Amino acid sequence: MGVKINELVKEVSRTITFENLLGKPIAIDAFNTIYQFLAIIRQRDGTPLKDYNGNITSHLSGLFYRTINFFEHRIKPIYVFDGTPSELKLDTIKERKKIKEEAKEKMIKAQEAEDFREARKFAQQTSKLSTDMIEESKKLIEYMGIPIVEASSEGEAQSAYLVDKGDAWACASQDYDTLLFGGERLVRNFAVSRSKKVKDTMVTLDIEYVSLSKLLEYLEISREQLIEMGLLIGTDFFEGIPGIGQHKALDLIKKYGSIQNIVDKGITVGKTEIQIAPEIIEQVKTIFLKPEIKKDYPKLKWKKIDFEKIEELLIEQHNFSKQRVENALDRLRKLDSSKTQISLDSFLKKK
Repeated sequence: MGVKINELVKEVSRTITFENLLGKPIAIDAFNTIYQFLAIIRQRDGTPLKDYNGNITSHLSGLFYRTINFFEHRIKPIYVFDGTPSELKLDTIKERKKIKEEAKEKMIKAQEAEDFREARKFAQQTSKLSTDMIEESKKLIEYMGIPIVEASSEGEAQSAYLVDKGDAWACASQDYDTLLFGGERLVRNFAVSRSKKVKDTMVTLDIEYVSLSKLLEYLEISREQLIEMGLLIGTDFFEGIPGIGQHKALDLIKKYGSIQNIVDKGITVGKTEIQIAPEIIEQVKTIFLKPEIKKDYPKLKWKKIDFEKIEELLIEQHNFSKQRVENALDRLRKLDSSKTQISLDSFLKKK
């Protein structure tokens, strides 16, 4: 979910293309990305892609073809996986589980009524990421020669650290929490421009680039104040204050300086006084300002693609179309043998 600050961010965000990211290493929020694939790569009735044994393969399909697009545009992906979540996130996880269960019931009813449009809508809310799916995703990523970083806790915090250390140029995630974690550069909709249906209208999703420093300058606040805004609006670690949206949160923080001042002055929203326990304020701020980071991650290296292992995983183990997989891999082979461009293998090994 992440903090909702889209209306504030749009004032400083800009549209970019893959050409703007040429040669740049990008730290990708792996869980965030895989969940997207599980949600959108589905059959007409909302059922995810599966192999002959009934194992879901939507995540593998998404990772495989998306990563090939990255390589074709000379982008160096790094996949960052979440570690152990904070205890403050457990309530959010429980709530998400409840939403998935309710959506599954509605999906089944819609499928039984052969209302496939409704079935697909609810199906997108039912995605679950199992341990096996995570491990298979890692295998595919490794076979494609891409480095993986295992975060101690939040993947977005680890990605922000990679950017800070210069090992990645930007973080790629759909959530704006990356900015609260200090990620200076955030890339959203990190894929070839595509269309999505929003309220029965097809809209084009372009790559969105956000600079944290430009956002803070525009809002005239500090990063710590942005985090406190997140507390008022709601994050994965605290549900927020009912009745406070992103614009109201900004107004309050700019006027009173901090949540503690807001609480001390007995400021109300509607007729309800704003109350957040001091320990909660500090705990959430600490998660964002001093997150658990793995600083001793292995040196990032892009290795040679293992074509045989990819074929074995996708074709032999999961019944992917041999022709489609071979055609996709041929795209990579052509990149590697190109005489007009630097070879893919040489490009990935460049610093």
